[in-house]
Amino acid sequence: MARFVPLLVFVLLGVLLTAGLMMSGSKSEIPSPLIGKPMPQFELPRLDDPTQRVSSEAMLGAPFVLNVWASWCVTCRYEHPVIEELAGLGRIPVVGLNYRDPRENALEWLQRFGDPYAFHLADEPGRVAIDFGVYAAPETFVIDAQGVIRFKHIGALTPEIVEQDILPLVEQMEAEG
Repeated sequence: MARFVPLLVFVLLGVLLTAGLMMSGSKSEIPSPLIGKPMPQFELPRLDDPTQRVSSEAMLGAPFVLNVWASWCVTCRYEHPVIEELAGLGRIPVVGLNYRDPRENALEWLQRFGDPYAFHLADEPGRVAIDFGVYAAPETFVIDAQGVIRFKHIGALTPEIVEQDILPLVEQMEAEG
């Protein structure tokens, strides 16, 4: 009987791990400690013109979606039509945060697949993305006019996430004035 104890422990751990994963939902539902808090302070160059810099303070005054993406990110390519659709609605500006990506690669990617973003920030070292708690691209944030992070999604946006989470939040922020 004693020789079956390690096997029994292994099986029980497997059952507990499986149950935990099933109850926790998808990785996109990981709560962010930044929800309800001001976005991190930053100053980054624009992707299209590195001589122009944009600060977090300059982003205040109107809500926006911040989409973290990269040319090397396969999932970003999958997500791109959803970003195009969201931006095309004209309800809220979508700002790109190009993450750990050489500028030339990012610009080539945008030329190839289209550029639906209002503008892009270049975070080649990835430090600002780390301040936002980014695990990997793509990740998407909704930030209100006061610079408070109201929503975070890890992974590719889907039309369902836009319809069920982002657009209702945009309506709520519009109602709050």
